Amino acid sequence: MKRLNSQLQHDGAPLELILLIRTLLAGCKEISFRVSQGALAGVLGSTLSENVQGETQKKLDVISNQILKDTLRDSGYVKAISSEEEDTVVPCNPEGNFLVSFDPLDGSSNTEINSLIGTIFSITHAPQWMDADDPSAFLQPGTQIVAAGYVLYGPSTMLAMTTGRGTHIYTLDKTHGGFLLTHPNVQVPAQTSEFAINASNERHWEQPVKDYINDLLAGTEGPREKDFNMRWVAAMVGDIHRVLCRGGIFMYPFDKRNPSKPGKLRLLYEANPMAFLMEQAGGLANTGHGRIMEVMPTEIHQRVPVLLGSKDEVETCLSYYQKAAE
Repeated sequence: MKRLNSQLQHDGAPLELILLIRTLLAGCKEISFRVSQGALAGVLGSTLSENVQGETQKKLDVISNQILKDTLRDSGYVKAISSEEEDTVVPCNPEGNFLVSFDPLDGSSNTEINSLIGTIFSITHAPQWMDADDPSAFLQPGTQIVAAGYVLYGPSTMLAMTTGRGTHIYTLDKTHGGFLLTHPNVQVPAQTSEFAINASNERHWEQPVKDYINDLLAGTEGPREKDFNMRWVAAMVGDIHRVLCRGGIFMYPFDKRNPSKPGKLRLLYEANPMAFLMEQAGGLANTGHGRIMEVMPTEIHQRVPVLLGSKDEVETCLSYYQKAAE
């Protein structure tokens, strides 16, 4: 099997980017070890603090965030870091050429039940004319991302990543500590009979989403004339990994409970990296009103609605929005 370095070189990634990715993944491998220890390491449970999102932080959230901060700050390649767990950006090397955004532990509530969790990341070029502590440096659309992916901490530790030359999935070989290419050039099936959505929020959805989901649930007796299965891991990394491997549509649509938060998922830390992966695998990623990767961020913790997955199914879902607009 091909090693990570070889594939990155084959995909034309520059040396400094390869070295940064290796550094980032060194931190993820440490997180993987901490996760695997679970209650034995005393890292489960919640802290008494909240993150910038107003969410109670899990101990592993805090630990994972610190591991990645320390690893990236010491690398020399990174000008600044933006994390879901930090109020503002973390300056690193003023001469660094890259910016790194990450969700250190997506699905951290799943740690209590030993279910899927992961780290999501994206890398962009750092504007050299901006100071390292300037958050506006991160306000770039997803089209500017040079590398993105996630590390899934499951029965095996897996990495899904793209540098713009296809989406590849790697598996961590714990015998020698390296990631090996196990699923090259992943292609998401265009058609699917699976969907993932938090159905408990139905009363808060826009009408196009309600109509779309109702038609899926109607199965062979409805207008879609086939049965659909619902799958929900409650961790974006788990649900997206399933979609990448066998197709599906993942949705966290607009939620009208709080107009100041038009979606649950964060553009920089979750939506953009996953959109890049999905598009590079032949899928689509949309907010319901436009391509996710073309959204211009206005602040580093911005949230957006998310519809992504199998191309034909996302297009079908978007047709419900188009009908509502006519």
